[in-house]
Amino acid sequence: MGNILVADDERSICELLDITLRREGHRVETVNSGEAAKAKIESAIFDVIVTDIRMPKASGIEVLKYAHQISPDSAVILITAVDDYEAAIEAVKAGGATDYIRKGPGLVDDVRLSVGRAMQKQSLSRQNFALKRDAATHNSLDNIVSTSPAMEKLKQTIRAVSSTGSTILIQGESGTGKELAARAVHQCSPRSGEAFVSINCGAFPETLLESELFGYVKGAFTGANQNKRGLFEMADGGTIFLDEIGETSLPMQVKLLRVLQERVVRPIGGTSEIAIDVRVIAATNRNLDQMVDEGLFREDLYYRLNVIPIRVPALRERPEDIALLVNHFLKKYAPPAGKQIRQIHAPCLKVLCSYQWPGNVRQLENTVERAVALETTDELHTELPVERSKARAAAAGAGSPGPSISVGNIPPQGLDLENHVAQIEKTLLLSALEQAGGVQTKAADLLKISYRSYRHLAKKYDL
Repeated sequence: MGNILVADDERSICELLDITLRREGHRVETVNSGEAAKAKIESAIFDVIVTDIRMPKASGIEVLKYAHQISPDSAVILITAVDDYEAAIEAVKAGGATDYIRKGPGLVDDVRLSVGRAMQKQSLSRQNFALKRDAATHNSLDNIVSTSPAMEKLKQTIRAVSSTGSTILIQGESGTGKELAARAVHQCSPRSGEAFVSINCGAFPETLLESELFGYVKGAFTGANQNKRGLFEMADGGTIFLDEIGETSLPMQVKLLRVLQERVVRPIGGTSEIAIDVRVIAATNRNLDQMVDEGLFREDLYYRLNVIPIRVPALRERPEDIALLVNHFLKKYAPPAGKQIRQIHAPCLKVLCSYQWPGNVRQLENTVERAVALETTDELHTELPVERSKARAAAAGAGSPGPSISVGNIPPQGLDLENHVAQIEKTLLLSALEQAGGVQTKAADLLKISYRSYRHLAKKYDL
């Protein structure tokens, strides 16, 4: 159901529409002037605004224009008297108003039906947003490529828990396919026709993550020029996937705990709360039990998330799936690359199947994609990826100035200053990333630089 604002200088009409719309399950606020309506629009996010045209201080047309500027996602329905009929028609033709309704005996029913149509359009818009946002991703059990007993057990678990609305915590190493499992849960659930919205909690600084999840109203912070819905609201009726939940700060964990407990969100700078009906699936590659013991993760939030635990096995635990996955990725990447590759070279496949794959399925996929891009024959030849520890050692060794070089000292033979600084910089970036457990925002904090600066340097050195 939606958040509705009703603006009319006749209190009896406000009360009547308030009762009617609340019976439909909506959350309703009423005001008796155009200025009050504009103030409400600044402090809260409304799905639908129902406003009379003739009101003191500011007309309904002014409210319409203001809403279009501040909260463009809000639908606006104009209530018109006979004298305002032409103005209402022009407002609809201009594209600002969603609908117009003449005041009369059928006003209540007309408003109820018009609000229902507007809410249905809002729902479709949110579904389209989710589809466009995640159009390139997999979303069902059919996309979990496996024949191993470990993965068949995972599929059985997904089928069993998908029909419930309980919160799920998916754990597993990086690259195992935790998001794929979350999408399969959503696709098998009664919510499959609604939005699936995913966000990587470790990819955003805390303040930006809060605005992404909860939304904000105009003026909440510098640059907030209009109202914006958060991802929790966009996922209403569907599923939200909180990836890398272990990377959230303790203050953010408090806010997420409240959402799970109360099932409401408050946009940043907003004065009212928005009720949500969302299934929450969280995932992490970190040991949350240990983090709770160390005081890095709230125990109450952990229990709220860990209602149904799911573990995705590492690739080394299901080696019988490696050959199947290699052929799957070969078929995925060869045609777009314009390559007529029939099969993988048998000795290469044997080597791949015997490798431990510390980066799991993601690492295997990257290896096959790279091999396809470089292959010039009709048979795929691959090499094992260089392990990160060896890559770091090589990078450090290549850039090591040696014992005779220290800050302020230059060897007799001289040195390439630009290359020397670049190698030190690259080594420090890799070291910070390792110490931060692969989380770039934390690596940036360790180096005392902004997240944007870290991403720029990481891209510069192809990390």
